[in-house]
Amino acid sequence: MVQLYGREMTRTAIAESAGALSQFAGVRLMTLGDGLERAIRLLEFRTGTGLRFTVLVDRAMDIADCEYAGMSIGWHSPSGFRHPGLHEYEGEGGLGWLRSFSGLMVTCGLDHILFMYDEPADHYIYDPRKTVSHSIHGRVSTIPARLLGYGERWDGDRCVLWCEGSVVQGTVFGEHLELVRRIEADVGTNEIRISDKVINRGFYRTPHMYCYHINVGYPVLAEGSRYLAPIADVVWALHDGEDYRKQGVGYRTMQGPHHAFHEQVWQHEMAADGNGLVPVALVNDEFGIGFEVVTHKSQFPCMYEWQNLQAGQYALGLEPSTDHVLGHAAAEERKELTWLEHGDERNYDTLFRILTNAEEIAAAQSRITSIQQQPDDDYPTPSGNHRPIKGRA
Repeated sequence: MVQLYGREMTRTAIAESAGALSQFAGVRLMTLGDGLERAIRLLEFRTGTGLRFTVLVDRAMDIADCEYAGMSIGWHSPSGFRHPGLHEYEGEGGLGWLRSFSGLMVTCGLDHILFMYDEPADHYIYDPRKTVSHSIHGRVSTIPARLLGYGERWDGDRCVLWCEGSVVQGTVFGEHLELVRRIEADVGTNEIRISDKVINRGFYRTPHMYCYHINVGYPVLAEGSRYLAPIADVVWALHDGEDYRKQGVGYRTMQGPHHAFHEQVWQHEMAADGNGLVPVALVNDEFGIGFEVVTHKSQFPCMYEWQNLQAGQYALGLEPSTDHVLGHAAAEERKELTWLEHGDERNYDTLFRILTNAEEIAAAQSRITSIQQQPDDDYPTPSGNHRPIKGRA
């Protein structure tokens, strides 16, 4: 049954209560019409609980807005949801990506993540192309999708909102990779399910790296907000110099917006539960709101925490990744880089959950701590132990 407004309702009861499901919930295709967002298609999801989010069809089916009962979950940066036709991939020495960086979820990949890197191109067997030049976090997030479908699907008295799209990253004498993304949310719930499949459609052996830049903003992120995760080891940290206490921001307890803040990045080694799942959350006890991300350790063996507490750009990133923060070259040197032959695919199944009150926050904390107690120290010394990533092709 669908739970709406505190009542369990059958499909028939919902139909009796209105002329269309869209009175309560649904998926709607819209087009933005002004400024640098003009002509971007998006899908608006409403689950009937107060959860609303939008999927940018023309930006790799990434999630832009996300809110619950009028409270913002996802981050909006100064760049806005820039139309992909305005994007300059090679601009600013590979940092042009930052001018299109906004929203709850920005996909990084499909053949590169992390900082700029020039990769030898001999695997593409084309003499004029000596290197493949990668910008920060790869190309995929500004590629428009082909919309395969969207709508509502009833399964008995359960109603699933869904969309599916195909994003192709390809070139002549280079990579030909396809991302097939399906997003679902059940009516009457506060969860978003993302199922991704990355396939090598080409006939060149091609590298594959993948990461979700999941960006949480105010009010989930605020002074006193807590980062909850089953951290077995704090592996790596990038701060302003060697003094981790310099800015007064540790990994666990957040501060309010700072002026002249230097971004901080941590890599944590996460423990998984008996099903191989890794839950990570940011919670605000004062507002009684939180956001949880659940991934599969086998799909995303690495996890970063990105702290951008700069005033006017205030965000915290939860970043599941296929690779260590050491980057593309290190992955290749360590023989951990994934290579896809023709027809090879990788699957990624992720859950986003809105925590809507103190009880749900406590339940999430209990789930996480039952797997692994995280360090009590807000400033743990990184171990530098980047554990080998197993099972790569």
